[in-house]
Amino acid sequence: MDPVEKLAISSRETAFEADGLPLAARMNSLAGGLKPSVISRRYGDPDKVHRVHSDGHDFHIHLAASGGGRQLPLLKAMLTSACELNCNYCPFRAGRDFHRVTFQPEELAQTFFAAHRSGFVEGLFLSTGIFAGGANTQNKLLKTAEILRKKLNYRGYLHLKIMPGAERGQVLQAMKLADRISTNLEVPNASCLQKLAPQKAFEEELVTPLQWAQDIRRTLPAHLGWSGRWPSTTTQFVVGPAGETDLELLSTVDNLNHQTGLQRAYFETFSPVEGTPMENYPPEDPQRKVRLYQASFLLRDYGFDLEELPFTLVGNLPKERDPKVAYADQVIRGNPIEVNKADRSELMRVPGIGPRGADQILKARRSSSIRELGQLRRFGILTERAAPYITLNGSAPSKQLSLF
Repeated sequence: MDPVEKLAISSRETAFEADGLPLAARMNSLAGGLKPSVISRRYGDPDKVHRVHSDGHDFHIHLAASGGGRQLPLLKAMLTSACELNCNYCPFRAGRDFHRVTFQPEELAQTFFAAHRSGFVEGLFLSTGIFAGGANTQNKLLKTAEILRKKLNYRGYLHLKIMPGAERGQVLQAMKLADRISTNLEVPNASCLQKLAPQKAFEEELVTPLQWAQDIRRTLPAHLGWSGRWPSTTTQFVVGPAGETDLELLSTVDNLNHQTGLQRAYFETFSPVEGTPMENYPPEDPQRKVRLYQASFLLRDYGFDLEELPFTLVGNLPKERDPKVAYADQVIRGNPIEVNKADRSELMRVPGIGPRGADQILKARRSSSIRELGQLRRFGILTERAAPYITLNGSAPSKQLSLF
């Protein structure tokens, strides 16, 4: 099969993998990215996966945020869609009847690099099915990355997947080549993993590489990493089929944030795949994923403790409300936050106020008190959301309509 056709097929098959650029890459001029006007002209709606026709084939392109309103056209590809594991939900599981494609490292590197030089894609997310063990598979991924970086002098964004069973030295090598690395935990604990992927070991094969990466960042100089910095780490969960609760998922995310320096957790709601043992399971409600993302950002960026999140008695988040609003209704509405006295942590618990807004309030308070909603609005604060939960100099703020 023509390698360009194989790459096009691979780009369509990896739509389930999640990625967004790490902060360091967003700040790095090498990460590039396109202006919104260029994205709109070339790809259309920036919130969708885009189909790009090139060399007679349709490629699926994903747009990852790269800072400053720019987005990076990202190709997701697999060395092979063949896999020796039999994960119960996975479209690539061993024995499932579908057409699979396989690359050699040189072939994939050269084919992607040609696509990159043609201009329709600027970054690569590289994963694979597992063959002849995780360590052998990881070597093939590393070989592909080395060809790109050292032989073809590719300087663009590269995300490398770490395979179950990879060794510490391989994780270090990946960190010297990639802007981001990741493992797919898929579930929050070992008991759930038995339902989804019984051939994998949760702690030894999935969590340990994230711990190794954090140890490497702490003990080895950053100049050894790609572009003089160590890559960020992420993971992904499949939400729904293992019967896990939101509390279980977010407990694991919170632990990883603190223990491994995880930059982000991605959540993909389960959708059944024909020809797998879970083909008759019901699909998960996409709204659950929305609430999990919102809650994970509260833990990572807003200083919330896990115990503050508004879980129901069965351990899930309410789907009908933003978890920050649900928390504020329970805790703040009856005892509003005084904007002119609250510290940064207290301010960030108010709906409509984020880290930047809290910093702007603290800066403004050094010169004068804040007396009206219009001042908060100029700081980028969503005053319609914040007003029910705050006071200004001891009084509930009066509603003020914007003239613009």
